[in-house]
Amino acid sequence: MRRKVTLKQIAKELDVSISTVSKSLRDSTEISEDTRQKVQAFAKLYNYKPNNIALSLKNRKSKTICIIIPEIIHHFFATVISGVEHIANKKGYNVIVCLSDESFDKEVINMEMLANGSIDGFIMSLSKETQQKRDFHHITEVINQGMPVVMFDRVTNDILCDKVIIDDNLAAFNATQFLIDKGFKKIALISTVDYVSVGKLRTEGYLKALKNNDILANENLILRIEDTDNFENHIESLIANNDLDAIFAVNEIFAVTAIKVANKLGKKVPEDISIIGFTDGIISKYSSPSITTVSQNGIKMGEKAAIMLIEKLEIEEEEYEEQYKTEVIETELVERESTIG
Repeated sequence: MRRKVTLKQIAKELDVSISTVSKSLRDSTEISEDTRQKVQAFAKLYNYKPNNIALSLKNRKSKTICIIIPEIIHHFFATVISGVEHIANKKGYNVIVCLSDESFDKEVINMEMLANGSIDGFIMSLSKETQQKRDFHHITEVINQGMPVVMFDRVTNDILCDKVIIDDNLAAFNATQFLIDKGFKKIALISTVDYVSVGKLRTEGYLKALKNNDILANENLILRIEDTDNFENHIESLIANNDLDAIFAVNEIFAVTAIKVANKLGKKVPEDISIIGFTDGIISKYSSPSITTVSQNGIKMGEKAAIMLIEKLEIEEEEYEEQYKTEVIETELVERESTIG
């Protein structure tokens, strides 16, 4: 199978302008017959086909983009929306926000409903059910019909599109290492089920830190929560039945619940047990004690996702190349009262 070529590559090979190649392929009389035939023969030889995405985008006029989030309970998603809106509004785009509510069906319905010309492109974080099913047909169909998609936070390698993420594995490693450096060895993890990509990666980072410090991982100290509406009893059981030094929770809801449960069980934070969360939202800042946390920088993630999408929307076909980027946003550990003893 011959390699797929772009207009830019054809122009370079034949030593003509990209505009000349584009017009030749459209059989424009502005270009000489000899040049047209030469360009068309080369394009046929390398199986060149005009990019439907770029052609489609060129004619879009809604100036509206949609961001699909899996839930609204976490402050992180609100900050991502703020970042998206900041860039979109500055560039003259409106933003529609849709909630999948962790449902595959709702995610599909949202995309099918809006991919009819109502919007120009999607920014999305995958629902829990979508990741569990590993069914991404609705996203593939949207992309194939010429609408760009940018994924953030919860992403999949099964879809070719631009993505914005943090290094969840490294962030979790650093958070766990921070606790180990304080002398803690009995460190519990409160995570999500492994089919949620960020939970899996943060669990891997936690385990890696333990291994690097010759601390034997104990499955009894790893709590994987699936039902995010009813998990307090599981956290209580974890703390009550284990003599813990510290807890690393993969989001701030889990972290603040761990503090509540510890207090209920007569354990003081951080004197008896230190706790680190993830996100750095309002809860982390104003909890009592305030929570040491990994800052994901959601605003920056949203801004980057919007920039990447709008670049795709405004590109000319002559300049389009089917290449996709994954941008990694840096994290930082914000130290507060829940680990200061």
